[in-house]
Formats: sequence, C-alpha cells, structure tokens
Amino acid sequence: MEIIGYIGALIMGLSLGLIGGGGSILTVPILVYLFSVDAVLATAYSLFIVGLTSLIGSFSHMRMGNIHWRTALVFGIPSILAVYATRAWLVPALPDPLFHMGEVAVSKALGMLIFFALLMVAAAFSMIRKGKPEPAASGMKAVHFNYPLILAEGVVVGTITGLVGAGGGFLIIPALVLLAKLPMKQAVGTSLIIIAAKSLIGFTGDLKGNEVIDLNFLLFFSVVAIAGIIAGSILSKRIPNEKLKPAFGWFVLLMGIYIIGRELTHLS
Repeated sequence: MEIIGYIGALIMGLSLGLIGGGGSILTVPILVYLFSVDAVLATAYSLFIVGLTSLIGSFSHMRMGNIHWRTALVFGIPSILAVYATRAWLVPALPDPLFHMGEVAVSKALGMLIFFALLMVAAAFSMIRKGKPEPAASGMKAVHFNYPLILAEGVVVGTITGLVGAGGGFLIIPALVLLAKLPMKQAVGTSLIIIAAKSLIGFTGDLKGNEVIDLNFLLFFSVVAIAGIIAGSILSKRIPNEKLKPAFGWFVLLMGIYIIGRELTHLS
C-alpha cells in the first residue's frame, strides 16, 4: 500500500502544479487509508506536506511577479494566527469522543474525517463549476481592500486549515479575486505563498503536543509531492487548465463521497 501511497503523493503534487490547487485535499485520505496514519495526526502531517510543497510551487510565481505581497500580508496574518491557535489549542481541547448518537460514540478522529470529506465535496463542486472567463490582464493592478471581509475570511480559512490540514486554496483564491480584486494568476501565486506560510507555521502548533512526529517519513513524502508539482508546472504549459480542473473535481467528489460512506458504514 505504501507504493500506492507515494504514487498518490506524486498525483497530489501534479495537481498543485497543473491547476494551482486542489491537490492538498487528497493528502489526508492518502495518509489515513494508504499509510494507516491516525486521522488527527494526518491533519498535522498534511500541514507540513502542503506547506513545503506550496512553498516550492510559489518560487516560479515569484519569478513571474505573480505574488501580490501586500495582499498576502493582509490576508495571511489573520489566517496564520488562526491556524496556529487551532492546532495548538482548539484541536487538543476537542473532547474524544466528540458526541454520542444513541449508543454510538463519534470519536474526534472520525468527526474530523467526516468534516474533511464534506470539505472535499465542497471543493469538488468549486472545481467542477464553470467560472466566467478571465479577461486578459498585464502587470500588477491597483488593489482596493475590503479589510473587514478579508480579515474575517482569513480567520475562517485559517481555522478550517487547522482543523482538516488542507491548504484551502479553493477558499483563498475566490476570496482574493472577489475581495481583493486580484487577477486569477496573481490570486494563484499569492494563494500559494499564503498556504505555505500558514500551513508550516500551523504545523509548529503540533510540535508542542504529545504526538510523535515522523520527520523522515514527512520529508520523503514531501520530496515525492514536490517532484509532482515540478512536473505539473511543466505540463501546465501544454495542457489547458479548463479541461483538467473539472476532471480533477469529479475525482475529488467521488473520493469525498467514498470517505463519508465508508466511515458512516463503520459507524453503524
């Protein structure tokens, strides 16, 4: 199963390189089902993997000038604070089991996995849905911030990232386009640097806990994913994003439905 797991890591990286997001949503299921990592610990591992992979992926956007640093700070600071607080204090404070359904106890790991699967379904629909074509744009545009909404969105995305270990690009990119009025390419590049910062800093919130972190495994998994994102970045110049994104969205939707069905079946 480990070989299949590392193939999954490669696919995750490929997705990030090809469509600028979505791939990190696969990390937790890969860790849980193919490497038998506990669901709560998998969300911590995912933060490290997603953060490091996104950081590497952001380098090409830095070279092309696709990162709007002011926006990254305004959105990223509340997001980073929220994800760190979630990992350091909120997740450890959650009761285990979370609640009871009659005689059935719903564990913290199961609750987080179901929540993650629901997030996968939401992410899938955002990728499947056809958006309006992006008008051509050149250079950095003047950005007019809606500060209250951007700060609130940053806190919400940071909290969700902390809970489920996903980068949240499918939430960040629409926020940057709608609230900060960034062109899509700048939104993707800015999103990657925000994801990298909040995920890696959020991961440090787990280092103060009692979990044993296997850094050797994390680094090897991340190297495989990084190889995928580099390959995906090269392929993205030849394969149209409009075809890849909805196809990957359907795959994520099926994965989310599978996880919900599998876990609820085991629960009953």
